[in-house]
Amino acid sequence: MNTNDKSNEAACSRRSFLCNTAISVAAMQLGRTALADEPAATAAKSGTHNSFTSLKQIDAGVLNVGYAEDGPANGPVVLLLHGWPYDIYSYVDVAPLLASKGCRVIVPYLRGYGTTHFLSSETVRNGQQSVIAVDSIALMDALKIDKAIIGGFDWGARTANIMAALWPERCKAMVSVSGYLIGSPEANKAPLPPQAELQWWYQFYFATERGRAGYDKYRRDFAKLIWRLASPKWNFDDATFERSAASFDNPDHVSIVIHNYRWRLGLAEGERKFDDLEKRLAAAPVITVPTITLEGDANGAPHPDASAYAKKFSGKYAHRVINGGVGHNLPQEAPQAFAKAIMEVDSL
Repeated sequence: MNTNDKSNEAACSRRSFLCNTAISVAAMQLGRTALADEPAATAAKSGTHNSFTSLKQIDAGVLNVGYAEDGPANGPVVLLLHGWPYDIYSYVDVAPLLASKGCRVIVPYLRGYGTTHFLSSETVRNGQQSVIAVDSIALMDALKIDKAIIGGFDWGARTANIMAALWPERCKAMVSVSGYLIGSPEANKAPLPPQAELQWWYQFYFATERGRAGYDKYRRDFAKLIWRLASPKWNFDDATFERSAASFDNPDHVSIVIHNYRWRLGLAEGERKFDDLEKRLAAAPVITVPTITLEGDANGAPHPDASAYAKKFSGKYAHRVINGGVGHNLPQEAPQAFAKAIMEVDSL
């Protein structure tokens, strides 16, 4: 690896999905056929639904998980994972699209969100990257799901990446917004250029007790600001925001979010029982399952250039840029494009 390669790798590690501040807006030829850019028409039609067909609860691992379900019980399973500061309503328009194609769609609240809660008050409120993937595997076990197509963005994309890397036998295929997001606290020690560091202002804010108190006090204001910065062309209304904002009232929300970001910077320890998983992830394992990576043409959040992670996918692979002013919350802003990728990824 030459010096430039090492520099690119170090930059890619921050938040596990920052390589540089440039946005890739063209599909790539990656030694395999990459699909052409999605037209703006496929990015439209968000906001059609404001509720899910069914909301359920189930004990899974250390959690009682709240989740939405849609589609036939015997259909091929699609597990959709949300990010921060978002929730299951990022998929409120995606779920019925996939259900109409015969898929069984499962959309869980991550730990610290919505109706998902810990079974014991003694459980560590841990937000490190591997534990959220462990939660997701536990949910599949509880629902007796052997294998699923996994889709996600932000924290959800990282979790999907980890599941595909560590448990490929459980992942039929994957759709990942902003590509390959696996990282480690050790890799995150490398400083970035000032302009790149600026985009991580909240990460440094959360490193302080003032930041923890500020996030706790101003959860909705904070989330709305992030939504606007990350999706500058998404004109969401108050009702859309409030549907998701209610999930931040979860009593463990602040603890999980703060631990997640402090752990990334090496300022908080993870649980020792996950050390082996984190060691494997720190090696940046290649993902072998069929994958489509997506990027919005107006993503205002820090994210890697598509060329930085192309070689991390050794199986069938394609990259798509979704046009039409689509930002960071791609499933909610462009549900048709996201659902199309889910339906097509298994047949690449």
